[in-house]
Parts: sequence; structure tokens; C-alpha cells
Amino acid sequence: MMEEEELEFVEELEAVLQLTPEVQLAIEQVFPSQDPLDRADFNAVEYINTLFPTEQSLANIDEVVNKIRLKIRRLDDNIRTVVRGQTNVGQDGRQALEEAQKAIQQLFGKIKDIKDKAEKSEQMVKEITRDIKQLDHAKRHLTTSITTLNHLHMLAGGVDSLEAMTRRRQYGEVANLLQGVMNVLEHFHKYMGIPQIRQLSERVKAAQTELGQQILADFEEAFPSQGTKRPGGPSNVLRDACLVANILDPRIKQEIIKKFIKQHLSEYLVLFQENQDVAWLDKIDRRYAWIKRQLVDYEEKYGRMFPREWYMTERIAVEFCHVTRTELAKIMRTRAKEIEVKLLLFAIQRTTNFEGFLAKRFSGCTLTDGTLKKLESPPPSTNPFLEDDSAPEMEELAVEKGDLDQPKKPKVPDNPFHGIVSKCFEPHLYVYIESQDKNLGELIDRFVADFKAQGPPKPNTDEGGAVLPSCADLFVYYKKCMVQCSQLSTGEPMIALTTIFQKYLREYAWKILSGNLPKTTTSSGGLTISSLLKEKEGSEVAKFTLEELCLICSILSTAEYCLATTQQLEEKLKEKVDVSLIERINLTGEMDTFSTVISSSIQLLVQDLDAACDPALTAMSKMQWQNVEHVGDQSPYVTSVILHIKQNVPIIRDNLASTRKYFTQFCIKFANSFIPKFITHLFKCKPISMVGAEQLLLDTHSLKMVLLDLPSIGSQVVRKAPASYTKIVVKGMTRAEMILKGLKRGEQSSMLELFRQRLPTPPAGAEGSSSLSLMAPTPEQESSRIRKLEKLIKKRL
Repeated sequence: MMEEEELEFVEELEAVLQLTPEVQLAIEQVFPSQDPLDRADFNAVEYINTLFPTEQSLANIDEVVNKIRLKIRRLDDNIRTVVRGQTNVGQDGRQALEEAQKAIQQLFGKIKDIKDKAEKSEQMVKEITRDIKQLDHAKRHLTTSITTLNHLHMLAGGVDSLEAMTRRRQYGEVANLLQGVMNVLEHFHKYMGIPQIRQLSERVKAAQTELGQQILADFEEAFPSQGTKRPGGPSNVLRDACLVANILDPRIKQEIIKKFIKQHLSEYLVLFQENQDVAWLDKIDRRYAWIKRQLVDYEEKYGRMFPREWYMTERIAVEFCHVTRTELAKIMRTRAKEIEVKLLLFAIQRTTNFEGFLAKRFSGCTLTDGTLKKLESPPPSTNPFLEDDSAPEMEELAVEKGDLDQPKKPKVPDNPFHGIVSKCFEPHLYVYIESQDKNLGELIDRFVADFKAQGPPKPNTDEGGAVLPSCADLFVYYKKCMVQCSQLSTGEPMIALTTIFQKYLREYAWKILSGNLPKTTTSSGGLTISSLLKEKEGSEVAKFTLEELCLICSILSTAEYCLATTQQLEEKLKEKVDVSLIERINLTGEMDTFSTVISSSIQLLVQDLDAACDPALTAMSKMQWQNVEHVGDQSPYVTSVILHIKQNVPIIRDNLASTRKYFTQFCIKFANSFIPKFITHLFKCKPISMVGAEQLLLDTHSLKMVLLDLPSIGSQVVRKAPASYTKIVVKGMTRAEMILKGLKRGEQSSMLELFRQRLPTPPAGAEGSSSLSLMAPTPEQESSRIRKLEKLIKKRL
């Protein structure tokens, strides 16, 4: 029973001493300990096992028990001391709590007193602030009232003075006073409901109206619309009147400017009437000389009369340009049949020069014509159509050589006056287009005549095939025409000029390039075995001469240049033409024409070399291959093929050095033509003995090595052949070798054995000389011969 009671006591004690994890963690932080007895998850069994891990350790159990008892006694002493120390803690705590409550009550009383004082202070501040606001409003209202009264006094006095000065035409004083009155009147917009203010505003408007009418009348009197007589010099009254007009309605200023310019140009309209001789295009210089004199005269007499910000000199020049454009358009419509290209270009030259003069003299700030455009400067390039349009060599274009200096192109991005007069020539540019059509036709004819007279270009083996100089001349002329036409119009005339360009690009391709390619003729007959054996190295077998080969390469290089330059010409034309017309610029057909010329040239070169090799291949197929007794060096036909390759290919390669890709195309096309033809002739080599097959295999390998070396044959600089070309040669010639090798060795033995069984036994002593005789070589003999052939090939390599 005692044991049960003790167990229940222990369980109750453990339940009472079970602490929450938070409390336990706090205890561990305040009283850190490594003693297992202090752990919350203490396990007595594990602890005992730790003290006595083995049976031998039980020998000192008494010592361990004594230590634990000693520790228990010490804990009991500590607990007893702590309990005794807490005897008076309750009484001391109650006393401290009472003192704290008294302190809180005192603090609360003080806080309440402070709150009461703060409320009183806030009320006092509100009262003070209210008084300050009232004073501030009173001050603001008083200031506004004083200012308004001052403005009203100034307005009333100013209106009276304005009316009096207007009557006395004291425009200098009026200019200063009117601006002030108008500024003051702006302050009274919100008071227009007051009758007196509204009356003053109406008086100001009436004074402005009267000033405007009076100033216009003064200018009309000084510069009458009828007649051309002008006063000797500007009036100070009119100068001050202009200052007043700056303040008045802008329409007054515009009316003054309009009447003055009209009166200033009235003499021009009389002198250059449509029925006057000086009005025609051949005397267009006199128009521009007249306005230059008038501008100088204006600066001397009236330069100080008008304010500088009116830009009167520029306005006179701009109005002169508008009038001149209208008058020139009218007279050119009337006398359209008299317009010749030389006269038209003369007028355009003088006009664009005058527009350039205006661009240097004026800023163009008075222009309002939105039709004037600015073009972007093209990027620099070595191509004619990507060079700077303002280059000196592009500034002149002669209609007839030495006849007429063409106008220098003004820098369009810096010339706001570009086209202000010269735009009137646009409807008549068909004369220019027709002239360019005629000139280009004559140019093409001259190219044809020069080519016939000078003959084909000289062989060039150092720097590659020369481009025909005529193509550069053609595109330079195109460049000049495009630049000049774009100065005058970026619309339909540019489309018409593009059509002319297309026409003569095609004619150049047909007449100069395709028309001068050497003609091919079909060869008859062939080489015999004896002729091949007697053929000496260096003999001429190729159908085309050295000059003809160089001519074909030159035409190919020229066609490539024309192809690239035509593409750039198309891009440049699209830059020059209006955006809405870009889609109508298309030179694809002309580029295809030049591509056709390139293909034809390459095909001619391939056909020439291919035809030179044909007699050798024919001789190969006619040889008695069944009579070949031993394998020697390469056959004569192989030597002939190599000879022709060494004669043609270096010439073609050197003359196509600048167009390497087309030389590669030539090599590929030749390989694609020669190899199938060689294989075809291989099948014609019948009958053939085993030794003959070995000789053919040696020849085939020799040709294969020559073809692989074709791109760099005869060159001091050895280059690796293009992979695409090498692949074609290896594939084609490997097929030829496989044809000659025939069946596999195992298959050959079985087939020969079967063949022997089916044929009767020949008489003793019979000998066969043919490869199809019964005494065919054994597989061992064949293997020996193949090894000898391979050694011979390696020796030659």
C-alpha cells in the first residue's frame, strides 16, 4: 500500500511540475544547464544506464548513491533557504503596490491639469488666428482695391491720351501707350459687367480700329496702288506706324505687308509681261537680276522703316518667287512647242542657282508652302549611286559635250527655297526625258562602235578580267541624270526616267555584252590514236583563242558589275522618288538579264573546254583495250585532256580573279559536264581485258587527281578547292572507278568457276589472247595485278 501511495504521489508531483514549452524555453535561457537532471524530458532509466553501462560498473554503486544523496541534501538546503527568504516578500509586495497606486493617482491629476491648460491655449490660438485672418483679408482686399483704382486711373487716363495721340498721329508715343493700356485692360476682364469698365473697353477697341484704318490710309497715301512712282525715302511716321501695327490685329500687319510688296513688285509685272521678249526662258537671267537690284534698293531706302522681325526683304523675295513661278508656268504653257532641252536646262540652271542664292541670303522662316521638302544626305560609298551627290564631278552634266555648263546642285537639306521657282518646270520635264532617251541611245550606239573599232580587251593575267569601261560610263551618266531630275521632281518624271534607264540597261546587256560573246560552232570529226600519239605539248586544240577567252571573262565581270550596280541604282531611285511611287521602281527584270549574261558566259567557257576534251574521249573509246598487254604510264588521251585543262583554266582563273565565285561556278559546271561524258565513253570501251581495265583505272585516277586540283592548276598560290566542287568530283570519279573495278573478288571467283563448268575443255596448247578466254586469271593473279597498279599510282603521286 505504501508503494502504491508513493507512486500516486510521484504521478501527481509530475503532473504539477509539467511546464509548457514556452516556460521551459525561458527557464533554459535564464538558467542554462548541461546536467541531464535539469532536462524537461529527463528519463531515469536512460540516466541510470548512462551511469552504469556495464555490470562491472555496478561495483561503485554505493559511491554513486552517496553522491546523489549529497546532491539531494544540497538541493533541499537551497530550497529551504529560498522558501525562508520569501516569507516577507508578500508583505513587501503589498506595500510597494499601494505606493505605486498613489503615484499613479498623482500622475493622473497632473495630466488632467495639463489637458485643461492645453484646451485653453488652443482656444486662445484660434481666437488669435481668426483675428489675423481677418486682418490679412482686409489687407488683401485693400491692396486689390488700391491696385484696381490705380489701374482704373491709368486706363482712363491712357484711353484719353490714346485718342488724342491718334488724332495727332503721334505713333511713336501711341506704340508705347497702347501696349500699356492693353495690359491694364486685361486686369478688368472680370469686371466687364460694370458699365464704366465696359465703356472704357469699347473706347480702347474703337481706338485700335481707328488706328488700323488710319495707318492703312497713311501707307496707301505713301505707296499708292496705281502707278510706280515712289517717295524719295521712308517716313519716320510710317516707321512708328509699323510699331503700332505690331500691337494691333495681325491682319493690319499682313495688309501693310501685302500692299507694300504688291506695290514693290508692280514694276516687275509690267516689265516681264507675257508678250515681252525678256519674259521668255532665254532671258530668265534678267528676272533674277532685277529682283537682286530691287532687294538692294529696298535695303537702302526702306530697310529701317519696317521692324526687323517682319523679314520684309525675305518676304519680297518669296513673293517674287511665287509670282515668277506662276508667270513662267503660264508662258511655258502658251509656248510649249518652243521649249528645247538646251533652253529648258539653261532656265533650270539659272533658277536653281537663284534658289541657292536665296538659301545663302535668307533663313526661309517666312515660307509657308508645305510642298518644299528636304532630303537626307546619302551615306558615303565607293559605288556611283552611293556617293555624295554634291561631289564636284557630279555637279555638271552637258547635254551636248562642251555646250552648256549644268547647274550645281544646291544642298537640298540646307536649302528651304529648293523648288520654290523651279517647280514650274516639272510639267515640261518630258522634254528632258525625251532628250535623255535620245542621248542614251546615241551613247549605246557609240559604245557599240567603240567596241568594234577597239576590238576585245587585251588579255589580263595579273589583276583579273577587266570590266568594260563603257559600263562605268553608262552608270555615271545614269547617276548624273538621276541627280539632276531629282532636283526638279520626285514624282512622275522620276518614274519616266526609270523607264528610260530600264530600256538602255537591257540594250546594253543585249548589244554590248550578249552581242559580243564569241559564237560557238559544232566541231566535226575527231582525233585518231595516231594523232593523239603525235600530238605535241602546247598544241592548240581549244576552239576559242586567248583573246576570245579573255573577252568572255571580261563580259562576265562586266555583267557582274552591272548586276550589283543596277541593284544599287534601284535602291537610290527609291530614295529619290516620292514614297507613294516607290512600288513602281522595280529593276528586277534588268538584273535577271545581267544574270542571264553571266550564266551564258560561264556556259561558253564550259562548252569550250568540254569540246576541247571531246576528241581525247572519243580516242579513248576507239582504243583496242583488249590488246593492252601491260600497265604503263597514263594514256595519251589523258595527257591531251590535262593539256587542254592547263591551257584554259589558268587563263580563266586569272581573268576571273575579281569574281571568284563565278570561277567556282565554272569549275562545278565543267565537272558536272565532263565526268558524266567520261563515264559514257567508259561504257564504249569494249571489249576490254583485265590489263586494259587496270590501265583505264590508272587513267581514271589520274583524271580524278587533275580535276581535284583544277581550281588551282598552274597557279603559284595553291588554294584548297571549295568543298562543294570537291564533293562533285569525288562522287563522280569514284563512280567511274567502281565501274572499272566491277564485281567483288569473292563474286568474281564463283562466277569464273561456274563459267568454266559450262564450257567444253579446250585442246591442249591452246592460247587465248582475249580477256574473255577460258584461261582467265586466277584470283591470286588478279590480286597481284591490283597491288601492282596501286603501287604504280602511289609512285606517280
